[in-house]
Amino acid sequence: MTGVLVLGGTGKTGSALAELLRGDGVPVRIASRNPPATVPDAVRFDWDDPATHPAALRGMDRVYLVPPTDTVDPMPLVGPFLAEAERLGVRRVVLLGSAIVLPNAPSALRLAARVRARPGWVVLRASGFMQNFLRPHPLGEQIRRHGEIRTAAGDGRLGWIDTRDIAATAAALLTDPGTGPGTGPGTEPGDQRDYLLTGPKALSYQDAAALITARTGRSVRVVHIGADEQAANHRAAGMPAEFAAALAAVEDGIRAGREDQVSTAVLDLTGRPPRPFAEFVRDHAARWGGR
Repeated sequence: MTGVLVLGGTGKTGSALAELLRGDGVPVRIASRNPPATVPDAVRFDWDDPATHPAALRGMDRVYLVPPTDTVDPMPLVGPFLAEAERLGVRRVVLLGSAIVLPNAPSALRLAARVRARPGWVVLRASGFMQNFLRPHPLGEQIRRHGEIRTAAGDGRLGWIDTRDIAATAAALLTDPGTGPGTGPGTEPGDQRDYLLTGPKALSYQDAAALITARTGRSVRVVHIGADEQAANHRAAGMPAEFAAALAAVEDGIRAGREDQVSTAVLDLTGRPPRPFAEFVRDHAARWGGR
């Protein structure tokens, strides 16, 4: 059997990707810590349980790889998995990486380099998810419960991307043999195995709040705080201390303008432009409790 192993298959990008692949008639194997019993060929997969890895990979020739979250050092867990994928002859891995590099976290960069070094394997460097503005993400919870966004990013802007566009890009790379490394547009200069994924426009949190307010009638205000307070908020939401501090420090970079970037990769690889934030808000307006 050949097909696509979708890690994080019940998550934001994985579930949308699985739906797209099935719509194209591609065999899909969903892998997650708690695989749904109603989904055919779903398997249990746990980064902390290496015994679950070979069975998930067996028979699959392509992999959508979502690395473990809430850690600044994914390589000890992902490295052996990639070695097993190589041993089994997986011809394409699409790694969901991040356009935002966590401070003092070189492991994520090593992971991306490891994937890029393998012929046919690809890295997607996605910007911030628009879906973070929805529950159950802490940002979405804050908006829904309190009508506010607490941020240390100031007026800095980010190229927010809809996770549906990430899924569409991954689907193109996993299904079309004429798409991907060495095949033309959509690549970063000097590196044809690395794609920066963003929405069509970079927005500040204030821009996002204004769009949500205008569309839903639910007033959303922005409260500017410091990075230390933001780290404490992340810890209170259940994040490990080291990861919470790194994530809060990212907002300093946003405030300084280091994440204000937009690419055309979604259009280049899928043939259609990424969704603007206003369309995302329209599609999910009811989830913020407005009109």
